[in-house]
Amino acid sequence: MTAPLSLSVALASYNGERYIREQLDSIARQTRLPDELVVSDDASTDATSAIVQEFARRVSFPVRFLQHERLGTTGNFETAIRACVGDVIFLCDQDDVWYPNKIETIEACFIDRPEAGAVFTNGNVVDENLRPFGPQLWKFFRFTPTEQARVAAGDALGVLLRHPVVTGATMAFRSRYRDLVLPIPQTWHDAWIALLVGATSRLVALPAPLIAYRQHGNNQIGIPRPGKNRNKTLAAIYEPRVLLYEKARLRLLQLANRFPCGEQEMYRFDETLALLRARAALPDARLRRLKSALHGLIAHRYHQYAYGWGSFFKDLLR
Repeated sequence: MTAPLSLSVALASYNGERYIREQLDSIARQTRLPDELVVSDDASTDATSAIVQEFARRVSFPVRFLQHERLGTTGNFETAIRACVGDVIFLCDQDDVWYPNKIETIEACFIDRPEAGAVFTNGNVVDENLRPFGPQLWKFFRFTPTEQARVAAGDALGVLLRHPVVTGATMAFRSRYRDLVLPIPQTWHDAWIALLVGATSRLVALPAPLIAYRQHGNNQIGIPRPGKNRNKTLAAIYEPRVLLYEKARLRLLQLANRFPCGEQEMYRFDETLALLRARAALPDARLRRLKSALHGLIAHRYHQYAYGWGSFFKDLLR
């Protein structure tokens, strides 16, 4: 008989009085309640503290409210994750709403798939009043059926090295990977966690939308916006990913004894970094980009670690 899992929810809050009550209530309505909720608060100056403390008094599971000085989004999530004691840690934004079967569905996946290090799901994108708009999360992040099949076949890393597809608010991971992912550098915490866990274990992608992913004027991250890179230089587009992958590669090397990563996975990190560094270094003058871009094309890096001819021509013409 499989031993039951203990489940923690790590919620990062900051001046969330407008939406956090709905999120907390959605956690309380879960068909499988968490074993604890850890709320890490980034020095809120509104009624967030009072809302959380009132919620804690009326629910049957433990709620811990951690207040601290400003750490920023990444540091706030790190504090919440570090404090969790469960076997599985669910990441939680303050402004979303979880559907009642979210925890139960993801827990069942972890029980059925003991090799899975993390699970993430789809989600419905909604406005500030929870009215649906646009496609679901996976459409916004261009997580295609082909890529979904690659993840299902065990090649999550191949997808994640091309582009981030995991939304942290839909993700849960086994706490045994906490020492691998913490500390989190000042980067995208969801991409960081997914990349490291995906390099050392299996990721499971559940197509069911299990959250209402709220978009409003104060989202700290949110969905990708069309044209967001339109006025950026190639260096500004690619250098953040170079830094992310360099740090992830170094962490994997440092903790190789505890979290082994295969030679093939490290080779793919190196090849992806070689391509991204070359793309970041392309000159502003378009005609001078051809030689370097052709080198990446001939080495098959554009096809293996980007989107082939489309990425090649995008770099030449941007």
